Amino acid sequence: MSTPFKIDSFEEYLSTVRKELPKSRIYFRGQSRLANDGYPLKPSIGRYATLSKLSFYEREMTERDVLGVFTNHLVTYVRHLPRNDWESLAIAQHHGLPTRFMDWTTNPLVALYFAARRTYKDEKNQHVDSGVYVLTSKPVRFSDMARPKEEDIKPVPDLATTPLTPESGYDTFGVDDSMGETEDDTVPTVSSVSDIPPIQLREKRSEANLPSPFEVTENVIYDPPHVSPRIRAQDGVLLACHQPLEALEERDYIEIIITSKAHDDIRRRLDQYGVFDKQLFPDLDGIAKWLKYRVFEIGGKC
Repeated sequence: MSTPFKIDSFEEYLSTVRKELPKSRIYFRGQSRLANDGYPLKPSIGRYATLSKLSFYEREMTERDVLGVFTNHLVTYVRHLPRNDWESLAIAQHHGLPTRFMDWTTNPLVALYFAARRTYKDEKNQHVDSGVYVLTSKPVRFSDMARPKEEDIKPVPDLATTPLTPESGYDTFGVDDSMGETEDDTVPTVSSVSDIPPIQLREKRSEANLPSPFEVTENVIYDPPHVSPRIRAQDGVLLACHQPLEALEERDYIEIIITSKAHDDIRRRLDQYGVFDKQLFPDLDGIAKWLKYRVFEIGGKC
């Protein structure tokens, strides 16, 4: 883990994101508890100690069996049936089933919301800091795995690509093989087929050839289909972990500590920016959470 930043205000957070972080595609994760305070960066299924007692094969079979039962019930509740295990597992993750997926977002303010929305206390009744985590490793993207591969195809010689020679037969009949061309409109020829540039064709990859989330050998970023307005509103992406019982290594992320004393102001500022309960949870749950905050937590008005 890189040296953490410690944030005391909303403005300081924005400045850190803008000036201190990499300029490439970034993934953020907000946590109300810090990784070093008992909440390591691992998928939800990795938080069940009973699974650690199983063999690798038994754990995978347990995951597959649970997903199979869940998928069998989907037809009753969803309009869009999943096309593969990736989509099925994304829906399961969305509805709270423990999976090997971790929730991340491309929006730094969404991550800040999840870090500061609720302030917890420790065993001494003291407020604890929270954190935003920035993924610095470069996991392969599922969309790149599924993208068609380009393959070089060498053209077969024909009259359009091979120059005419005296053996072509035209001279036998006294026909000029220049076909009436002048120096200005002569079509250039190539000396051999080896001079012809290859043609790039796309080979479509079948979904059957793609590994399932249980078969990946490295962490994979997956952009799930918008099976819920929440996923779209939260700019959510999923990290499929190939070792779901293990926490991410510290070298894989940057920690931005959000001090507990800054939480109240951050919540107010996020509400002003439209990154709060009713926007990130566009349903009745979100409306209820937003009203609870506005009226009962800060004594404001609807």
